[in-house]
Amino acid sequence: MRGDVIAVEIVERDAGRAVDEFLVELADDDILPLLLSEIAEVDGVLVEEAHPITGSFRDRRLDAYDTAALIVAERTPQDVVRALTCRARHELDALWAAVIDVESGMLIAAEGLTPAAPWITAFVEEGRRGDPTAASHENDVEWVDLAAWDLVLVVGRPGWRLGTRERDRMAALARLADARWMDFSERESRISYPARASRSSGTTQTGRSLPGSRVPRPPVRSAEVC
Repeated sequence: MRGDVIAVEIVERDAGRAVDEFLVELADDDILPLLLSEIAEVDGVLVEEAHPITGSFRDRRLDAYDTAALIVAERTPQDVVRALTCRARHELDALWAAVIDVESGMLIAAEGLTPAAPWITAFVEEGRRGDPTAASHENDVEWVDLAAWDLVLVVGRPGWRLGTRERDRMAALARLADARWMDFSERESRISYPARASRSSGTTQTGRSLPGSRVPRPPVRSAEVC
């Protein structure tokens, strides 16, 4: 069909069955229906979904490095959350992504055609209660806790299932964001409690809170739209 396979990725493997993602460049979009019908003729092969991808080919591994570099380079909590939201949408080819404070129902950052904050809040709360109706019919909305921030990252890709691979990527993004929170906390601790020389060893200790004290949380409470 004059199609050019330019990338292949194994998405899931289970019970002797594999789900693979092929990125195919076609000379003409009108070829797609015929291409899918030809693939369907191959024994043991089923096409689950086919979606157009806009823009030039991206190396997903390089995307991950770019995301880490961008988030690490940010110097304020607000900028980290905004960068996280934008990169989550980019890496997952999502229609929208948002970071929300579920407790207050406030959108902290949003990218794309984001649903209203009350809908997102209700979706996450129902999911936490284990309500089976909370899951999207197509599993095209997923969320992950940003534990250190007391926030939630939510991503939507309507009509395009978010599978195990996407959930793993979201979990990795959450770990990266939480690591940056620790950086901010340690910096705040150093400002609040300057370095003190250790009497026992003569070494300098920094970045630790005094017993019973709590490091102030940098404010992240104003809505940001990328």
